[in-house]
Amino acid sequence: MPSFTAADAGMMRLALKEAEEAAKIGEVPVGAVAVWEGEVISAARNRRETDKSALSHAELLAIGEACERLGGWRLHKLTLYVTLEPCPMCAGAIINARIARVVFGASDPKAGCFGSVADFCALPFNHRPLVEGGLLGEESALLLRAFFSALRS
Repeated sequence: MPSFTAADAGMMRLALKEAEEAAKIGEVPVGAVAVWEGEVISAARNRRETDKSALSHAELLAIGEACERLGGWRLHKLTLYVTLEPCPMCAGAIINARIARVVFGASDPKAGCFGSVADFCALPFNHRPLVEGGLLGEESALLLRAFFSALRS
């Protein structure tokens, strides 16, 4: 069972704010915050519809900005907070970027690759991040349910 700190909760709240902003512009409400040695390096929200790009997931945008700000692709001291369990594309990017830790909110039973549909940490990749789920998970799930319910209405 993960033991989250007050700092973890604060960072996830920032990710939730990003997700709320995504929902306001019609994007699936997922937010991500990248933290390097306690400092927020980047924050992003889903922008697939806005950018007209399948690659504009919150995690990928946050990782890309972190690489730019830090001047390299190895993010070995980074914690990524994300409101929804990463999909296969994002989980792959997390592994390839050597991200140290991933903290996610809601599990994703349709595409989650850190325990729900698959567990990329159980595969023999060259890097395995520490992954902890469930932080503010109900808030994250509620935001997603409300968004999709409004779409169906």
